[in-house]
Amino acid sequence: MSVTFAKGFSAAGVAAGISSIEGKKDLALVVNQGPLDSAAGVFTFNRFCAAPVQWSRKTVADGHIKAVVLNSGGANACTGQAGYEQSAATAKKVAELVGTQPDEIAVCSTGLIGELLPLDHVLSGVESAYAALSDDDQAGSDASHAIMTTDTKPKTVSLEGDGYRIGGMVKGSGMIAPQLATMLCVITTDAAVGAGQLQAALNAAVDHSFNRIDVDGCMSTNDTVLLLASGASDVEPDPDEFNALVAKACASLARQIIGDGEGASHDVRITVTGATTESAALACARAVAASNLLKCAIAGNDPNWGRIVSSLGTVPVEEAPYDSQKVTVDVNGVRICENGGAGRDRSEVDMTPREVHIDIDLNAGDEQATVWTDDLTHEYVHINADYES
Repeated sequence: MSVTFAKGFSAAGVAAGISSIEGKKDLALVVNQGPLDSAAGVFTFNRFCAAPVQWSRKTVADGHIKAVVLNSGGANACTGQAGYEQSAATAKKVAELVGTQPDEIAVCSTGLIGELLPLDHVLSGVESAYAALSDDDQAGSDASHAIMTTDTKPKTVSLEGDGYRIGGMVKGSGMIAPQLATMLCVITTDAAVGAGQLQAALNAAVDHSFNRIDVDGCMSTNDTVLLLASGASDVEPDPDEFNALVAKACASLARQIIGDGEGASHDVRITVTGATTESAALACARAVAASNLLKCAIAGNDPNWGRIVSSLGTVPVEEAPYDSQKVTVDVNGVRICENGGAGRDRSEVDMTPREVHIDIDLNAGDEQATVWTDDLTHEYVHINADYES
């Protein structure tokens, strides 16, 4: 199940000849058939944000989107006015087919930075995708495949509320750090929800999911997360239940990104407890997640607690007050750091499972936060030494 799980949405994924990989599906189209066209969005903070991000920020600003067109095979980032005009032309083509205005079409791109898209392939691909639109499971699956780049598998979610549904898809595998990831995400719901409620739900969900994963510490130029509501179920959901389901959908998709990190052999959950504030716990967890030394150690099945505490120690005291001589660190249930010093021998830690759990207790308060990351392997270097979209 994917974006077509929610009623009122049709989708398609086609091979348009954008990607350098011959025959790969590389253009997806998602159309909201209504009766509502409520929309919310969250985008990258990168100052070199891509042309489609610039375009889509404007289109979603009024809380209404009729359709989203997404391509892999090219990021259309750092391409200046010509790149922006490509996004505008793509939106215009979709709008003509759907029967609306270009400013009601969101555009998303992912792939290599610095090159214009083959616009003729994009526009012909839009026509092919429109002709293939369907609301069945296969159409949703095709769309989720079309947005993949270095992903090894599609990432989707489907959830049911009280009389309504939420579906979604995301791509993302590398260039992933706090403040989103190299990701394109479309989440759909057939609940009858206005744009304001959608935006509030999405902001909260993203903050605790996509903004708390880190594969390689690199922020993308193209990150886009869209939440669309068709109202086709005619159900006005309980706000708390709806917010919780949107959060659950984002958490599932974010976790799937970590599970497909480029070349990763371990998924690493870092939980910091005993902090004075949640922001303090999050700062500490992010500092540990950002350590390439630690990621490499974990790739070698080495639970090197010295690399954990040294990263923890980089967080300024005014941001996260704690006494280093009271800190404990457990890795996969083994306390290898006790009161800021050596605990049990790290050879006791079983590092064979895919998941590695690092639990840090600052013993300074009652707040906590969790960040997910991956290890860094030789395969990660191989993938990114010769990147093709």
